[in-house]
Amino acid sequence: EVQLQASGGGLVQPGGSLRFSCAASGLTFVDYVIGWFRQAPGKEREGVSGISISTGNIWNADSVKGRFTISSDMAKSTVYLQMNSLKPEDTAIYYCARGRPITSAWTTSNLYAYWGRGTQVTVSS
Repeated sequence: EVQLQASGGGLVQPGGSLRFSCAASGLTFVDYVIGWFRQAPGKEREGVSGISISTGNIWNADSVKGRFTISSDMAKSTVYLQMNSLKPEDTAIYYCARGRPITSAWTTSNLYAYWGRGTQVTVSS
């Protein structure tokens, strides 16, 4: 079965950390962009971080710069999102996705063809 398997969400206090994993099953990450997106209640889906597996280029939304780190381990066909210094406004459902957007359009969700199941992150005291 072709799918992206995302895991790692949960409930965390402000200032805490979580790490997401996005593993490929039945498909490859090579030559693709893997993006992490999130959608909070009542808001549009937004791009959080992206990585080009072939070039290693990384992009981060301004709202997460300095706090979130995306990385990849192709031996495990897995992309990670390390989230530190979490804030209540980071509360959302998080998704990983595979696509081939051009660099300037890495946050455009409809350029990603495969999506993992969303995982809830709740940042609350």
